[in-house]
Amino acid sequence: MSNESYFILYVADQDRSTTFYRAALGFAPRLHVPGMSEFALPGGGVLGLMPQQGIRRLLGPALPDPALADGVPRCELYLMVDEPAAWHARALRAGARELSPLSPRNWGHHAAYSLDPDGHVLAFASAGGDLHTAS
Repeated sequence: MSNESYFILYVADQDRSTTFYRAALGFAPRLHVPGMSEFALPGGGVLGLMPQQGIRRLLGPALPDPALADGVPRCELYLMVDEPAAWHARALRAGARELSPLSPRNWGHHAAYSLDPDGHVLAFASAGGDLHTAS
């Protein structure tokens, strides 16, 4: 039995989001089948990408359709990495939209923020230390 924690994002287009995260994270998904793509995250945990129609079946007609929130930030994926500037730059090259460049934050991290193709907030951060600027 595995003790992994999963963070699942509902996406409009699974293939588009998988392509984006493959480029932004710099590695291939460990699973890519119809209905779910999975990436093993730095430091543990798993990022899942599920098509919105998959979660619609679970929610049923009584709850709002997740597609009604397309483009509206609904969550934040905050990844602690050794070189956040390099990770952030790679995400921008993959098509992310920058919200904030790498900067010291008042909680003791240096973090950079962007939006993925579905409008989810993507942050790359490190604890204290140098800003490690990317070119």
